[in-house]
Amino acid sequence: MEKKLLFALDIGTRSVVGLVGEQTAAGIKVLCAERQEHTTRAMLDGQIHDVPEVAKVLARVTARLTDKVGELKKVSVAAAGRALCTLRAGAEIDCGGRGALTGDDERALELAAIQTAQHQLATTKAVADPTGYYCVGYSVVRFTLDGTAMKSLVGQRGKSAAIEVIATFLPRQVIDSLQAAIETVGLEMATLTLEPIAAINVLIPPTMRHLNLTLVDVGAGTSDVAITRDGSVIGYGMVPFAGDEVTEAVSQAYLLDFKVAEMLKRRLGDARKKVQFTDVLGVSHKLVAREIVERISPVVTDLAQAIAAQILALNSVPPQAVLLVGGGSLTPGLPESLAAALDIAPSRVAIRRPDTVDSLLDIPAELVAPDGVTPLGILRLAGGRSLTFVQVTLNGQPLRLFNLGKLTVADALLVAGIDVRSLHGRPGLGFTVTINGQKRFLPGSMGQPGYILVNGAEASFGDSLAEGDIVKVEKGKNGSSPRPAVGDLCPVPAPFTVIIDNELMTAGPLITVNGKAATAETSLADRDQVVCRQPATLAELLTLAGRPTDSREYRYIVNGGERTFVRSPEYMVNGVRCGPAAPVNDNDIIVTLTAASPTLADLLGLDAEAEEAYIVLFNGGNCRVPLRRWSITVAGKPATPADAVRPGSYIDYSCYEIQPMVSDVLLAAEFDPRSLPAGSRVGILVNGEAAEFTTPVKNGDKVDVAIGKII
Repeated sequence: MEKKLLFALDIGTRSVVGLVGEQTAAGIKVLCAERQEHTTRAMLDGQIHDVPEVAKVLARVTARLTDKVGELKKVSVAAAGRALCTLRAGAEIDCGGRGALTGDDERALELAAIQTAQHQLATTKAVADPTGYYCVGYSVVRFTLDGTAMKSLVGQRGKSAAIEVIATFLPRQVIDSLQAAIETVGLEMATLTLEPIAAINVLIPPTMRHLNLTLVDVGAGTSDVAITRDGSVIGYGMVPFAGDEVTEAVSQAYLLDFKVAEMLKRRLGDARKKVQFTDVLGVSHKLVAREIVERISPVVTDLAQAIAAQILALNSVPPQAVLLVGGGSLTPGLPESLAAALDIAPSRVAIRRPDTVDSLLDIPAELVAPDGVTPLGILRLAGGRSLTFVQVTLNGQPLRLFNLGKLTVADALLVAGIDVRSLHGRPGLGFTVTINGQKRFLPGSMGQPGYILVNGAEASFGDSLAEGDIVKVEKGKNGSSPRPAVGDLCPVPAPFTVIIDNELMTAGPLITVNGKAATAETSLADRDQVVCRQPATLAELLTLAGRPTDSREYRYIVNGGERTFVRSPEYMVNGVRCGPAAPVNDNDIIVTLTAASPTLADLLGLDAEAEEAYIVLFNGGNCRVPLRRWSITVAGKPATPADAVRPGSYIDYSCYEIQPMVSDVLLAAEFDPRSLPAGSRVGILVNGEAAEFTTPVKNGDKVDVAIGKII
């Protein structure tokens, strides 16, 4: 029977660790391990910056392992949590009537939850460009069956099963650079996970996850964080600071080459030991390790503060304990500084080594170290249910999809950031216009559908995809919105023919859009207000004929201040006097009347009929006696309200109230005693009583004047 070999690579910022294990009934037996450090800084902060240089290291490690176990083709790897994005997602299935749940049912729920997380990433603003992120791993938070929390669903029966997971996503360039380096040495990526997921599976098994624990994998470029509580992993995080910052501090403090500074840092474990080194100037130094540790302690404190801030952001409160792994965890003073930053006892922060790991057998002595946790975790996950890749081509571009079971065209479109709705071709937007007060809806044109081809054959969203499939997607074409002109929507009336001041004229129909002059060719848009009709009034007709009915303005100086008076023009239409608002018809004869200068009554608003007055019965007839009296002068000369006044005149005007007397009644009745013949006798009666010219009168009084001869 052929051995089932598992190959894992921990591609770190400082070194590459390769492991080969054999899957047995008792677990994974570790057959061999190899380690190779980078000769240059080809990786920074967990990101490959020099793919060919990293590929050389991978080739050396792979070659040495191949010499021991034979050909290796597929490899499992882990990515550091650089620019990590985590999302919580869930899924639910109706399991009533289907019997006991199986492992496949549980797996299907997990994959459904990951697809939900992918959809959340694609449709929310969790990251700027969702298409630039890959799902690199997930952890189950909880299973529930009919609302009850379960550790596992296998063998259970119920009506509804649900799951909640934490899915982790990394930028595409992180994964693509890993893939490129692996492919350069002729390997194929079998599974991919996240470094803290790998580490937590080694040191914090499910039986310990009821405790609020934090695992920190301090590497060279990044410090990855994972937290457990209430029986599950509750979050993952990343700090872009780690051992390289400490190495850089040593290099800066003592003028050392980075590689020399790294070697010096590793020799600082014994504070009493003296270490010797030579700086870039060729000067030799021999110092007690404690002195160097004190010199770099501010940088160690900063690193601890950054890690503590990430822990508190994920956990809200200090955890019960912190487990440190990774080569950077051996930095002198880091556990104590981290305990102080979290305000927990120093005994609750410990550096851990993988002495024994469930389901891993024959762990080599060189891996029983803090930096052996992650590679062992990658190997352990390689034999389990990790995410694998399926590569397809979409519109000529390679696309890697995580194998979530039954991959479909819809999954490929989601990862590529193609909105499935864009394949249908939306109808063009319609709009509404109002024509002569009547609303009218104008629909847009229908869109043209797109198409999907898989390996040259027509396909649909639900069709399955396999390794190497070629997918071509042509988006639908959206319909267009209508662009009608005025003349397309309403008949344009014939122009009017009229005679204006003895001149035959043609006036076109009245056409406006949103109150502005328009033509039959004017294009319309949504909510336009259109008028297209014959002119209804004389003002509209004259405007169309080029004779606007502008009013004339007169200016005067009244009591020292400027005053204007506006007079609208007047016309004769078919011999009838009228104003601009008069109706008109085709073939009308129109004459413009010369406007007379305004009178003082017009200018000053003196309307005799509207003034308050007493009604007195004078010699048997009604007589209006005003209660106010005016004093008007024009250019210093007395004037009456009926007098016309030229523009620019200086006018003085005053008005005062009076108590009417008989003399006012005679004045209102235009009775002038001075016009009587000489020797005439005048008798005045008010309500039958004898009266004088100065006798007051009231509203409704009866005034009689009798004229006789003197004897």
